[in-house]
Amino acid sequence: MKVDEIRQLSDEELRAELDRVRRHLFDVRSQAVTEKLEDPSMLRKAKRDIARILTVIRERQLQAAGASAEANG
Repeated sequence: MKVDEIRQLSDEELRAELDRVRRHLFDVRSQAVTEKLEDPSMLRKAKRDIARILTVIRERQLQAAGASAEANG
């Protein structure tokens, strides 16, 4: 998933996508342990997707905090 696609999602959709990707990472890890993983790069891709989603969530939190600080100050 690309950052542009992630930024288009709403906050609720971001949380749902984060849960989905974390479950996927768990499944991929369990496949890696049992040596049934076909594509080892799936681990890295899932971790990077999680990082991208968390980054966008954090950006939105900082924007909201900055907007409320400007409104109060």
